[in-house]
This record gives sequence, C-alpha cells and structure tokens, in this order.
Amino acid sequence: MQIEFVLLILSLLFFVSIIADKIGYRFGVPALLLFLAVGMLFGSDGVGALFGGDGIQIETSTAQALSTLALCIILFSSGLDTKLGDVKSVLWPGITLATVGVLLTCVITGVIIYYIFGWLNATLTVSIGMALLMAATLSSTDSASVFSIMRTNHIGLKHGLRPLLELESGANDPMAYVLTTTFIGIVISQSQHVAALPIIQTIAIQLVMGTVLGLALGKGVVALMRRVQLANESLYPIMVLTACIFIFSFTYYLEGNTYLAVYVGGLIIGNSKFTRKRQTKAFFNGLTWLSQLSMFLMLGLMVHPSELFKLQVLLPCLIISLVMIFFSRPVAVLFSILPFHRYLTRDRLMLSWVGLKGAVPIVFAIMCKAQGVPHADMIFNVVFLCTIVSLLTQGTTLSLVAKQLDLATPPDENKRLTHFDMDLPDEIQSTAHEMEVTEKMLTTGTTLREIKLPSRTLIIMVRRGEDFFVPTGDSTLEIGDQLLAISDQDANAAYRQLTNEAEEEALWRANVKANAKKRLAKATQWMHKKQ
Repeated sequence: MQIEFVLLILSLLFFVSIIADKIGYRFGVPALLLFLAVGMLFGSDGVGALFGGDGIQIETSTAQALSTLALCIILFSSGLDTKLGDVKSVLWPGITLATVGVLLTCVITGVIIYYIFGWLNATLTVSIGMALLMAATLSSTDSASVFSIMRTNHIGLKHGLRPLLELESGANDPMAYVLTTTFIGIVISQSQHVAALPIIQTIAIQLVMGTVLGLALGKGVVALMRRVQLANESLYPIMVLTACIFIFSFTYYLEGNTYLAVYVGGLIIGNSKFTRKRQTKAFFNGLTWLSQLSMFLMLGLMVHPSELFKLQVLLPCLIISLVMIFFSRPVAVLFSILPFHRYLTRDRLMLSWVGLKGAVPIVFAIMCKAQGVPHADMIFNVVFLCTIVSLLTQGTTLSLVAKQLDLATPPDENKRLTHFDMDLPDEIQSTAHEMEVTEKMLTTGTTLREIKLPSRTLIIMVRRGEDFFVPTGDSTLEIGDQLLAISDQDANAAYRQLTNEAEEEALWRANVKANAKKRLAKATQWMHKKQ
C-alpha cells in the first residue's frame, strides 16, 4: 500500500473523528464513543464489507507500539496538568483508591467473571487466572474520559472530588498494568494456582521503583531545562516530550513501573517553573487528544462487530459490564475510603459512578493479543463491550448524577480568552478574562476611568476590530470593544465557595446527628410503651 494512500485515509479518518467530536459536544454524546464508531465504520465489518473488501487492517504489533506510546503521553500529560496544591488534601484517599481500590475491583470482578462463565455454560471455559486477567484489564478508571465529559457538560464537583478523581484516575493505571502483566504471565504459563505473596511482592517493587525513578528523573529534567537555554523556543515542548519517552524507557530497563514513573515525572515537571511552560502544556493537551483519538480509532478498526452480537459472547460481556458498574466499583470505593470520614454518602456514590473506561483497557487488551494470551480475542471483545456500556451508561449520565446528588457546581463565569492570546503563570493568584463593552457600561461615561468595573480589576488591553491598543484612564471606549482584564476576584470567589461548602457539610452532619437522636428517642418511647 502506497504511503500517500495511507496518509490520505488517515487524514480522512481524523477529519471525520474531529467533526464527530463537534457533533458529540452539541448533543451531549461522549466524543470518545464517536471516535470508536468512526473506527468501526471503516473497519472490516463497515465500509470495507459493503464494497467487498476487508476494510482498514492494523497489525497487532503495530497497534501495541502505537497504543503504548499513546498511553505514555496521556499519563505524562495527566501529571503535567495535576496541581500538587490541589491534591495534597486528598493525597491519601487518592492513593488508596488508586491501589487498594483497583485491587479490590480486580479481585471482585475476576471471581464473578469466573462464576458467570460457568453459570452460563458458555462455549469458553475460563480459569480463575483468565478471569482475573479480564478483570485486571478493566480495573482502572480513565481520567481523560472523565474530564473530557465534564468539560463538555461544563460541570464541576463539590467537596474536593475533582482533585481526588484527578489523582485516582491518573495514578491507578500503573496498578492495573502490574496486575495485567502479572496475570498474563500466569495465564501463559498455564499455572493452576494463583499465589498471592509473589504478586504482592511484584506490585510493591514495581510501584516503589516507578515512584523513585519518576521523582529522580523528573527533577533531573527540570534542572536540565533551567540550565539549558535553547535558541529556538519551539524546542522546549519537544524537549519535554523527549524526557517523557526517556523516563518511560529508562524505567523499563530498571524493571520499575513505567507508567507510574511517567505520571510522577509529569507531576514533578508540571509543578516546577521552567521556560515556555504554558506552551508545553498546550502542546501536550493536543497530543493527549491525538493519542485518545488514535487509540479509539484503532479499537474500532480492530474489532469485529459481527462476532460481538453472538449470544454466547454478548450475554456474558453485558453481565460483566453491569457487574463492574453497579457492584464491583461501588464496593471497592466503599471499602477503600472507609477510613476517611470526611466523605459523605453522596460523595461515595459519585465516586462509585465515575468509573469510566477509556484508553487504558484498550492498551491492555492489545497487549494480551500481542503476547499470545489464549483466548485474547475474547478479552478484546470484553474490553470493547465494557467500554461501550461504560460510556453509554456512566458517560451520558455523569452530569445528571452529579446534579441529583447536589454535587454539581456551576461553570466558571469568566469566559475563555478568544480575542487575546495570553495566559498568566500559576504562581500569580489572578486570572485573565475578557469583557465586552456594552451600552449599559457606557451610561456613566465613555472613558475607561468613568465606566464601572468589578473591584480589584485592571484593564490592560483593548481590541477594536482588528486593532489593539494599551488604554489609559482617558481612553475612549466604544460599544463592542473587547477588554482584556486581570482580576483576583476568582481567588475570593473560590474562598467563598470553599467556606460555603464547609458550612454546608457541617450543617448536613448536624442534621444527621439530630435525626439520629430523634429516631433514638422514638425507639426508646416505643419500647417503654411495649413494656
């Protein structure tokens, strides 16, 4: 196949997927699901079958290489975007969910899968190792899926749940990776016994090595970037991308957890000062979307829908999906954060519901196929259907559940900059936002000093048509002018929001205690009457 033809097809696929993302944004459909549909459309059972061909084919080895690189970038970017100041307060709950929660989800789901196949008398008989392997591939939560849906629906979460979910969904993939590789070895060796102690030792060693190497290499990269002054500023994001790949590969040869090292390295770099930090983050945000899009397109191209809709495949897969959504994840969340009394019942329910599947199970399923795991096609089908069901049930109802549990917060009132290309460093406790001059604003006067502005707000630039100028107090404004303002109102608003949430939680706890006392008094009164 000529390279020009391959590039033409790839460009068409990406164009269709990007347009599908726009459609999904308008109608509230998860964009990743649409990417998956585009891949299926051009796969072996789609357009190819209509014209008597095989559709677009991807080799398993190629898919594994591309998906590994894509997941490396996604996790590194997740670390870059996570602010240590936000996650410090949820550090231990997040780590517990990312480790104990994943392990509990894997074990609970694996045992249920083992009995499901036996109960249904399915054509495929799975061992306990195979069942645990299926569960391990699906045991983590995808951060990119969660927050792309939340951004699409313009919704936030109260009680510090957003940073908790950021930490958990970014840090739980390494644990799922260790479990998956461990059970792949057990299944390939056809061992009839699953020894818990060697698995725990392997997990501990890999997690410790991954954390240490991620910290050391991340700090080393920051020190290097501060010392090296590049003549071409466009090379700084490329340098960080190179560091991401180096951390991954170097950790692999030292037998550490590569994905954990990449996430921790990104966390260290993203929370340090270095040249062109804003451009670097924007560069990785684009790469993250490209990586997700590529993996979901690959999954759509590699799957065979005609095989999925056979009853002996469809029924057990659907049961597994529902078990994970309504039982395994809630139980794992309940026991993982049981020691942390700060979280209310509705918080736990929300954490249980936000267990979306995304890119990571795809990588693990492709890994099973590449390493020759028996019945790897069945695992691939399970991952595919569970991802579909998760996006359809949890993805489309995420906003609704947050609102019903009274955990949704309104979107930021300050609009994203569209007429100015500017951003402020994280260290500055202010935000840049735009204001459009209206007729009402000019009722008190037409100069900048005469119009009424929010307190502690500074206008630093004006755009009129295609022209820009720096204003003074005597600058005359016109209706339709765009003002670039810097304000620290968001810091005060955030403080007020946190205060209100603390008061709300205290009030809720007081009501719970009062209701408990009332019930106890009624029960005591009823017992006295009986006596």
